[in-house]
Amino acid sequence: MKIELESTSRLVRLNGVPARIWEGKTASGIPVKAFITRIAIANDPLGNQAEFEKELKECKAPSAESMSFPENMVL
Repeated sequence: MKIELESTSRLVRLNGVPARIWEGKTASGIPVKAFITRIAIANDPLGNQAEFEKELKECKAPSAESMSFPENMVL
């Protein structure tokens, strides 16, 4: 499965851990939400860390659906 995601400015807590809500869609266009607690690049031989951190700060406003989420989403 391939999913395209975009970070939002919405932060939530899942089991006591902060998570940012990312919104996106699958390759076939199905809307999805992801609750990301950590993200990083591994082994950066090209020196992309600074650019990654800059891009990571770019967040869109969350959709109305992301302002609340069902309790069954909490693991």
